[in-house]
Amino acid sequence: MTKIHEAAVLTQSSLPSAAWDLTSFLQNAKSQIQLWGGLLLMLLGAVGLVWGGMHLIKKLMANPQSAAQQQGWGTIALLILVGGALGTGGWSLISTVGSGGQKTITDLGGGTVIVQTVDQFSGFLNGPSK
Repeated sequence: MTKIHEAAVLTQSSLPSAAWDLTSFLQNAKSQIQLWGGLLLMLLGAVGLVWGGMHLIKKLMANPQSAAQQQGWGTIALLILVGGALGTGGWSLISTVGSGGQKTITDLGGGTVIVQTVDQFSGFLNGPSK
């Protein structure tokens, strides 16, 4: 074999195999959307963090008469907390929160939460046991 042929064989063997089926397409689309969505959430988190910081400084520097017309302390704190969480967590934060919601829905679907609540409620109605 010639050197050119050997180089061509090595180049062909190192290329990844492209799968053109629907499953691979959907898996790639899912991972790409998660990447873009996570980056968008991080960008929105950074915007919320900056916006909350700006309102914080504005509120601290305002005179007492105009302070009532500005954002409340709770809104400012939530902007900073949620903005910071999304800015650093992005997709992984939202996915973790969603997983907790999935567990709750699964428990509700299996009747686990309802049975426990009914037992606790009936114990409350009957009064303390003797």
